[in-house]
Amino acid sequence: MAELAFQETDTIKRVEFPRPEQTDLKVRRKKLFIALGGALAAATVGYWLLADGDLVSTDNAYVNADTAQVTPLVSGPVAWVGVGNTQVVKRGDVLFRLDDTDARLSLARAEAEWQRVRRQFGQAVATSGALGSQVAAGEADIGRAQAQVGIASAALAKARIDLDRRAGVAASGAVSGEELTVARNAYATAEGNLAQARAGLSQAIAARNAASGQRAANDALIAGSSVDTSPDVAAAKAKLDQARVDLARTVVRAPIDGVVTNRQLQVGQRLAAGTPVMTIVPVRAAYVEANFKEGQLQRVREGQPVTLTSDIYGSKVTYHGRVVGFSGGTGSAFSLIPAQNATGNWIKVVQRVPVRIALDPKELAAHPLRVGLSMEAEIDVSGKE
Repeated sequence: MAELAFQETDTIKRVEFPRPEQTDLKVRRKKLFIALGGALAAATVGYWLLADGDLVSTDNAYVNADTAQVTPLVSGPVAWVGVGNTQVVKRGDVLFRLDDTDARLSLARAEAEWQRVRRQFGQAVATSGALGSQVAAGEADIGRAQAQVGIASAALAKARIDLDRRAGVAASGAVSGEELTVARNAYATAEGNLAQARAGLSQAIAARNAASGQRAANDALIAGSSVDTSPDVAAAKAKLDQARVDLARTVVRAPIDGVVTNRQLQVGQRLAAGTPVMTIVPVRAAYVEANFKEGQLQRVREGQPVTLTSDIYGSKVTYHGRVVGFSGGTGSAFSLIPAQNATGNWIKVVQRVPVRIALDPKELAAHPLRVGLSMEAEIDVSGKE
């Protein structure tokens, strides 16, 4: 017992009470931490009220671009392919070639037809001149036939006078019957000659009229036009130009600068006109399509600055862009099967509206993006630049 009492007494002697100066230090330190925490909370709230209130952000944003669909404009088998997927091409670079044998034959036929029609026009011009000569010759024939009619008329008049004279004295026996018969035959011959002369005149007039009609019809085909402006020649020239275009279209070139993707053709494959064979993505003309909640767009306007980051580069790379426009409807409005809200179990769902954001070309060239990459977008709606 004595030993136990000694130990307890010894233990009591070893207890040390805190000094007053140490207690004050802990209290002051605690108060300092509380003050710092309150200041930080106040700063955070102040920043949110002053800064975050002028910012709207979303991580539902993706890179997009107006891609170019490459399709042949003429049909034919593929003779050569010069590009593959992921290859960078410039506008005008040859992508592939089609076999141009049929196109060259069509061009040769069209050129031959064009030459034939040009010669036919020249022949029509020459024919018009020949028909003019025929009309002039017909006028001369008419004059000659009119003269023949005049001669035949005079001969008939003379034959009538001779016949009348002899017939008047035939009863007295002064003229023999044979002489009277000869006079009558001469009169009949004169009548026949006059009828023949008149027929010749009618024939000459008809020939002249026919030549005039042919000349008028021929002149109507060439009047007011030359060998280059003739309708037939122009139509043949259009076919020739079309054949040349079809031949040129057997060589398919890149319509824009970009990256080749989704190539779907091989050498020997026969393509029909309009068949999609590859896509070119203009990565240097990419833009961002950010899907903001409908409640975030109250103060968003075109032209407002946007700060963006991409998951591929992280927060160390920042892009700067501008709001260029809003979609005409929400994303769900243009879905394959739009939502039908006229039901008894309708539940309101916050809708999102696609906002198009243009990127700085220099930043895009320094850090290229690809279509479909995820982005984070933050729009400054304060109105300050």
